[in-house]
Amino acid sequence: MEGEGEEQTSIWNKETVPKVMKIVSTRLAQRDLISLLLLSPWIHRTLISYPSLWLSIDLREMNNAGDRLIAALSLPRYQHVKQISLEFAQDIDDDHLEVIKSKCLGSLQDLESLNLNGCQKISDKGIEAITSCCLKLKVFSIYWNVRAADEGVKHLVKNCKYIVDLNFSGCKHLSDKSLQLVADNYPELESLNLTRCVKMTDSGLQQVFVKCSFLQSLNLYALSSFTDEAYKKISVLSHLKFLDLCGAQNLSDDGLSCIAKCKKLVSLNLTWCVRVTDVGVIDIAESCTSLEFLSLFGIVGVTDKCLEALSKSCANTMTTLDVNGCIGIKRRSRDDLLKLFPYLRCFKVHS
Repeated sequence: MEGEGEEQTSIWNKETVPKVMKIVSTRLAQRDLISLLLLSPWIHRTLISYPSLWLSIDLREMNNAGDRLIAALSLPRYQHVKQISLEFAQDIDDDHLEVIKSKCLGSLQDLESLNLNGCQKISDKGIEAITSCCLKLKVFSIYWNVRAADEGVKHLVKNCKYIVDLNFSGCKHLSDKSLQLVADNYPELESLNLTRCVKMTDSGLQQVFVKCSFLQSLNLYALSSFTDEAYKKISVLSHLKFLDLCGAQNLSDDGLSCIAKCKKLVSLNLTWCVRVTDVGVIDIAESCTSLEFLSLFGIVGVTDKCLEALSKSCANTMTTLDVNGCIGIKRRSRDDLLKLFPYLRCFKVHS
């Protein structure tokens, strides 16, 4: 009996526990997985045997991130890593990325997504180093990097040919040169975030419209410099679903009528687009019949008339509508809006 018990325990340890461990581990955050590695040599061996668990490195908001990243990329289990997030990580700079280039080049051959959001010690030099290692990169994000300039984007397009998702939000030193580089090198780009890239102009944005016709998401939040001229060619973006124009103070009904030609729009943010009136919104209503999200927050030139037009075309799709601050709209209580848009779930997206 004792022998049978030991045999059953052995089978349990060798077969059942690994299966359970595999199921459980796929539902854990990476930091919890790393903690599990330290529990016992047996658990360590079991987890290491599942390559699918080690396709990402998450160092978000962590201290000493540069040294941690170098150490991780030196481990065999991360030889095929596909995602690295360093969002708001501390203590990482150009020197760390230079070390990775010289010592860990092989570990980044399969990397597809790199998040450097908030890593403000990284400059064009660091961008050159890291992008030269990851030629399969598809997603690149450098939100709030005030050291990045056009030269960094030049290195990016030279090294990474398969980018489909770019986040330059807050990179205030990027100019039309960067937009030209993006337009010339990424014709299959699907998502672009230019929030607060204040040096960019109408002509640079038009290059993107003309050459990146597969764009599905475009974020132009807090860019008051763009005028109606920029949007004359936006109709080329026949796949566009998400467009954020919050704060576009120079956008008028003429520009909005051009935007209305992007008939697949699902989400449109017109918050503080103060020159817009019913005329432009009605153009949107008549063409963009799949709208689910619309913000008219703070626009005093719109009235109940535009809501009636929207109700005729988008009553069955609209789930988020913000008309707070629209003093020309008299019927904007929750009950009034629900009569026009019965599927509304969100009535406020700005505070």
